[in-house]
Amino acid sequence: MRFRRFANQSIFLVLFAAAWAVTATAVQAEGMQPAVTQLKVDKPQRVLFMGNSYLYYNDSLHNHVRRMVAASGIYGLKEMKYKSATISGGMLFDHDIDSYLTPGKLRVKGPFQVVIMQGFSAAATKKGHPPKFEATVAEFAKKITAAGGQPALYMTHAYTKNHKKYDPKMIEAIEKLYVGTGNKVGALVIPVGLAFEEAHKQRPNLDLQQTYDGSHPNLHGTYLAACVVFASLYGQSPVGNAYDYFGKVDKDTAAFLQKVAETTVNGFFGRK
Repeated sequence: MRFRRFANQSIFLVLFAAAWAVTATAVQAEGMQPAVTQLKVDKPQRVLFMGNSYLYYNDSLHNHVRRMVAASGIYGLKEMKYKSATISGGMLFDHDIDSYLTPGKLRVKGPFQVVIMQGFSAAATKKGHPPKFEATVAEFAKKITAAGGQPALYMTHAYTKNHKKYDPKMIEAIEKLYVGTGNKVGALVIPVGLAFEEAHKQRPNLDLQQTYDGSHPNLHGTYLAACVVFASLYGQSPVGNAYDYFGKVDKDTAAFLQKVAETTVNGFFGRK
C-alpha cells in the first residue's frame, strides 16, 4: 500500500513538473523580451530599409523617418544617406542582399550602419514560413554584420477585420517570431506592430490601414511606423516633433500617434 501511494505521488510530481514546464514556456513566450534594446552605433546616418509594399506605401517609410530626424535637429537632410529596397509582394528571401551591401553599389560611401529587414505580412502565420523567415534573417544578419552594419527587424502589424484572414491573435504570432528571431541573431527589433495594436485600442475609429484590404498602411499608419522607427533607432521621443508630412497629418492625430510610439517603444525596450 505504501509503495502504491509513493508511486502515485511520484507520478503526480512528474506530471505536475511537466505541466509547470509547459506553462512556464508559454509564459516566457507570451512575455518575450528583446535582447537588444539599443543600437551599437549612436545616431546612424546610413540606413537601408529592405522589405515590400508595407514600406513603400504613402511616399515610402524611409522618407518620413529621414524627415523626422531632420525635424528633430539630429542631422540635416543632406547629412543622411537613407535607401529603401522594396519588392512588390516580395518576401525577405527574394532580396539580393549581397548587391545592396556592395560598397558604392547604391552610391553610398561607407557601409550601411543599420539594415532594417521587413518580412512579408503573413511570415508569422502562413504554414511553413516562420522557419524560412528565421533562416533568411540569420543568413542576412551575418552578411550585414560582416559588411560593418547592424541588423534590425521591422515588426509588421496584424491584419484588421477588413482582411479575409483576420485573426485577433495574429499579433501574438508576429511578436513571437520577430522577437525570437531578433534575439537569436542579435538584431534590434522595432515594435511597429505593437504600436498599431496600442493605437487601435485607444482610438478604434482611427484607421491605420487601407480599408479596402485591411493590410497595407494608410498615411496615418506609415506616420506611426515612422515615429516608432525614429524612437527605436535614435533613442529620442517623437513627441513634439514638428514633422507632419507638410501639413497632411493634422496636429491632434500627429500628437496622438507620437505619444503611442513613445509609450510602445519605452515599454518594449524597458526605457524610462
